[in-house]
Amino acid sequence: MIEHGITGSVARLMTRDPLVVSQEAPLMDAAELMDTFDITGLPVVDDTGAVVGVISQTDLVRAATTRHLWGGWPGLSVRHLMTSPAITVRPETALDEAARLMERERIHRLVVVGEDGRTPVGVLSLSDFVRMLAEDGEGEGV
Repeated sequence: MIEHGITGSVARLMTRDPLVVSQEAPLMDAAELMDTFDITGLPVVDDTGAVVGVISQTDLVRAATTRHLWGGWPGLSVRHLMTSPAITVRPETALDEAARLMERERIHRLVVVGEDGRTPVGVLSLSDFVRMLAEDGEGEGV
């Protein structure tokens, strides 16, 4: 369990100003963003900038393994494969609460939304927790 030693709010660890992808974007656009910026998932937004889902490397790999089923379907976009709705938290959410939510939902990232409850302002991922644990453990023999 990753709860031990987790203090503060989501704002402490989240990656701010996340890259996002439009729900209408081609799947290859999402794949190229993930590859170029070495990230494992992206918030998906609608034309107003509101978060509507998340697309991950796992979603893209799953799509690649079933390409024979959808390969002839023109216009396959992010919205066809994204996980929706996105599970979101606010920047002021306690980190231990966010960790429990990720564990309960079996997800690797949470989209952090702003005051409007719709606009992504950050992403909190498992790798953020791992980095925090590694930094906190330096010099402690962990």
